[in-house]
Amino acid sequence: MPPPDAGTAPAGFTITVDGEPVPVRAGQTVAGALLAAGRRTTRFTRFGERPRGVFCGIGVCFDCLVTHNGVPGVRACLEPAAPGDTVRTQHGAGEVRT
Repeated sequence: MPPPDAGTAPAGFTITVDGEPVPVRAGQTVAGALLAAGRRTTRFTRFGERPRGVFCGIGVCFDCLVTHNGVPGVRACLEPAAPGDTVRTQHGAGEVRT
């Protein structure tokens, strides 16, 4: 069965992650695109700046939080990627470093 958005998203497109283009296949989540591109870190902890990334992959653990289109605290494993999306690695509880 094709992904739910297979008819609305192009077969391949890019999103911008920390200012760099990342290729995406139709139907991928933001986390799926990041992992496919070799990017394992989605955020850093508030204390100690320890890297975090996809852990459970089903939206339970909150380790894959990113800032998505300006909104902090978005779970990358649940968020469908769309053409033109902008994703930033999150630091702490939502503050983004530029």
